[in-house]
Amino acid sequence: MSSLSFSREIPVRHEVDVFVAGGGPAGAAAAVAAARQGASVYLAEGQASFGGMGTAGMVPAFMQFGDGVNFLAGGIGREIYDCLWDAGGAGPRDRRDEGRCTCGIRAEVLKRVYDELVTAESQIRFTFLTQVVAVEHAGGRIHAAVCWGKSGLFAVRARMFVDGTGDGDLAAWAGAPFEKGDPGGVMMPGTLCSLWANIDWEAAWASPVKPYDRLQQAIADGVFTQPDRHLPGIWPVSPTCGGGNINHLFGIDGTDERSVTEGMLTGRRIIPEYERFYKQYLKGYERMELVGSGALPGIRETRRITGDYVLGMEDFHRRATFDDEIGRYSYPVDIHPASTDPADFDKFKAEFTTLRLGEGESYGIPYRCLRPRGLSNVLVAGRCVSTDRAMQASIRVMPGCYITGQAAGVAAALAAGRDCDSRKVPVGELQKRLKAMGGYLPNA
Repeated sequence: MSSLSFSREIPVRHEVDVFVAGGGPAGAAAAVAAARQGASVYLAEGQASFGGMGTAGMVPAFMQFGDGVNFLAGGIGREIYDCLWDAGGAGPRDRRDEGRCTCGIRAEVLKRVYDELVTAESQIRFTFLTQVVAVEHAGGRIHAAVCWGKSGLFAVRARMFVDGTGDGDLAAWAGAPFEKGDPGGVMMPGTLCSLWANIDWEAAWASPVKPYDRLQQAIADGVFTQPDRHLPGIWPVSPTCGGGNINHLFGIDGTDERSVTEGMLTGRRIIPEYERFYKQYLKGYERMELVGSGALPGIRETRRITGDYVLGMEDFHRRATFDDEIGRYSYPVDIHPASTDPADFDKFKAEFTTLRLGEGESYGIPYRCLRPRGLSNVLVAGRCVSTDRAMQASIRVMPGCYITGQAAGVAAALAAGRDCDSRKVPVGELQKRLKAMGGYLPNA
């Protein structure tokens, strides 16, 4: 492969306290949290809305915000949850504050909830359709992020940088160590989520025959080009609409645009197979109609940035607490099968039904998980925080991203304000500020 030397003089468009890469659940929470601590913030978001997987990706539901007793994603996560319900964007079947606090997502409403949350903070400047393409770094510090938009290339200088990309791009480009997938590098499949109209939910709920009951027959009948036995399903998002989490994109690598391209083509090609399945094999879905599919594939796993502490399954099992705890969470270990092999599905089913916590139980998340090894002014948030693979499969969902994003934003603001690196942030002060925002920190 030939190479090209590329050099340009580009404008420094912003100089701020905190730069946030990515405006998904982790990045948006980080930007808002930092701004509320008085920091100036610039947020670069690659899509045309905040929210990432829950908006552009059309992921149809939030996993649990709580443990059945406590609301764990307190603070900004709680604000988003409440605002979504108040704006008519949650449900329709879930009950507010019941059980573990899950809910369906109406993506257009959630977009507006994020818009209002971020624009309410005068300290935040941001642009959509803005990609971070490189970092200027030396000596374990990022000095500037290089961004691209329709106006061209520009740079942003900051004291602190928060990686909310989900893939750990910023930290990895600056030299942070990371792992991807299982020991062989195989990652969980993605999903191209979708939105469906004309579903008779009352008939679907009343039917004794559930989707998985008929899936095996449909596979035997040759409905599917890939015999995928894992069917997360269609989630009710309005009285007649459903959000589909109903296919798997096996072998996709969310850090490689060539792989993502193939995944998107595959996802759009196989969605009609699921339409046939639901219409022909199940009650309540006979008139369902595809409204649209996600502008992004639902990526579950890419890089896990190696931090000062690697949160592991031992911590899950012992319901760990930490002196530098910045939150607690409780979602089960949810490693989707990596192939259509029935043995892979059986392994997933065994793990998902047993590796879960009881009512009122949770595990702690230490601040050290947000600090990439070898970097002094970078924090990570969201699904790329420092964990082993099994723990990543628990903490990766959106409420977990709110918890780590909020903590990263407050810590970045503290470091910028004190002109210190991430390891000199006083943990007690960080915890105090997180609690003042509504964070769930019973051990601090």
